[in-house]
Amino acid sequence: MEDTHAILNGHLISIYEPAVSFTNRAFRYGDALFESIRVTNGKVMFLKDHMTRLKLGMIVLRMNVPADFTSENIEVMMKHLIQKNNVGDDARIRFTVFRNEGGFYSPENNEISFLIEVEKIESKGYVLNQKGLWADIYADIRKPINKLSNLKTANALIYVMAALAKNSMKLDDCFLVNDLSNICEAISSNIFVVKNGTLQTAPLTEGCVDGVMRKQIFRIAAENKILVFETPITVNTVMNGDEIFLTSSIRGIQWVGQFKNKFFTNSKALYFTDKLNEAAK
Repeated sequence: MEDTHAILNGHLISIYEPAVSFTNRAFRYGDALFESIRVTNGKVMFLKDHMTRLKLGMIVLRMNVPADFTSENIEVMMKHLIQKNNVGDDARIRFTVFRNEGGFYSPENNEISFLIEVEKIESKGYVLNQKGLWADIYADIRKPINKLSNLKTANALIYVMAALAKNSMKLDDCFLVNDLSNICEAISSNIFVVKNGTLQTAPLTEGCVDGVMRKQIFRIAAENKILVFETPITVNTVMNGDEIFLTSSIRGIQWVGQFKNKFFTNSKALYFTDKLNEAAK
């Protein structure tokens, strides 16, 4: 069996060697950030946007940002790992940054380590789901609105609980609500509602993750003169929509076919998927 590799602090390691200690702060306290990055046609997609979000998160968490933490340097390592693991032209990268071990809740220092992992994706390019997703509300735990809400941290328990609820309800996804009882996001995606050809999505002030694919939808919409309104999303907003689609860096766009007892179409989801694949060429 061929060995599989990861990159820890710039060094190639086998995934089978014990590289991360049980005193690791990501493991103990969720003191970490991560990015899920899509590789399509051999191209690391939207890496600058991922790095911008990651660095902003590091600043919020008071982690030291190394001077050589640039998109160019990180991309070289990612492409080396893709080649080493022979995963082909379509892959998923997980890029994790965690504060170095030491201390309890109070860290001994703010230096960081980073880990790059890669795995193959079978689909070529962004593929829209053929069957619409069936989704409903998860309201057992509300997502708080604070300065951590927009970050992709290693503390993902609310999404784990929502995913468990989704499984028990035999749904494809769940929509999370915030402290204001508004819908802010799905389990691993941002939400867009299409109404009369315009898009509506929750603003960051509603506590949703500042999604990289969300940003691409804004860009594509602006280039094609499609209006996007950042506005609180309620159950009524969804029920009055013509279409609902979810956005994430790995899957691109997924359309929702049913929410409660209403069914939806997918023409805008198809349109944006085509535009994403154009960007991947």
